[in-house]
Amino acid sequence: MKMIIIIISMVLVNNYPLAQFLGICPFLGVSKDLDSSVGMGIAVTFVMVLATAVTWPIQQLLNRFGIGYLQTVVFILVIAALVQLVEMFMKKSMPALYKALGIFLPLITTNCAVLGVCITNIDSNYTYAESLVDALGAGIGFLFAMVIMAGVRSKLADQSRIPESFRGVPIILITAAILSLSFMGFNGMFS
Repeated sequence: MKMIIIIISMVLVNNYPLAQFLGICPFLGVSKDLDSSVGMGIAVTFVMVLATAVTWPIQQLLNRFGIGYLQTVVFILVIAALVQLVEMFMKKSMPALYKALGIFLPLITTNCAVLGVCITNIDSNYTYAESLVDALGAGIGFLFAMVIMAGVRSKLADQSRIPESFRGVPIILITAAILSLSFMGFNGMFS
């Protein structure tokens, strides 16, 4: 039951881009079309789970040797290596998606949501299994937010008469703010 609560909490209540404002760069930059959004969401989910699987045991080693203060530096290096592996895999096996994601794929390295989920799992004193479930839920929540934003942006582009001063980045930021407000309605769902 606790695992289900963790997943639902990460998708709806603690959604990284909409509730915690982590991972905003790819959230705003890649959500132009549904295919790119889904691809980025899946890639980020994969990296979050993989990074958690690797960083949780590393943190236990750092703590054992009394050098837990190196957490951020070590986690960034691990995440960068994992993203490079994912990038090489996508370039080889999914060239169309690799090209569609463009510069945003290597930017997963600097995606603060990936680092945030690894550090949050340690700070929450989750077990290894709970950490993996939390990372999966965070990734699904990121994917969910990306798909919603892509859908809203496609409707804005097709069916809206947006005033000149709001076109481009301003309407995207306003849309993201309204989506974020809608997710605030889930606060208090779990105590």
